[in-house]
Amino acid sequence: MARMNRTQILDGVVAAQLKAPTEIPVFSVGDTIDVHYKIIEGDKERIQIFQGVLLADTGRGISRMISVRRIVANEGVERSFPVNSPRLAKIEVIRRGDARRAKLFYLRDRFGKSRRLRDQRRGLKHVS
Repeated sequence: MARMNRTQILDGVVAAQLKAPTEIPVFSVGDTIDVHYKIIEGDKERIQIFQGVLLADTGRGISRMISVRRIVANEGVERSFPVNSPRLAKIEVIRRGDARRAKLFYLRDRFGKSRRLRDQRRGLKHVS
């Protein structure tokens, strides 16, 4: 029997914790998404929806994170979610945004109409 090295053992443990590719929809930076996140308060559990623009998608595998920004009472709120977390119930894509950058951190400085991203043009195929 061949001996397994450390990385093979870690990959085996991590593979069991990854979500199936069918559970995670295809989304890209600039999209407006709904993140359904389980909140646990004592012995109660509820799902809270965080809707906002996807600013960044970093990492891969078990360490993949997304950063979502929304505006609440004229104040910007950003939140990062681990994509493969068991607390993340689901992600829904509400609107496709057309972004030419990998990270949209410049939206932090914008307000009003300049904060909006234009819709993805018809005929423009999504690259995953």
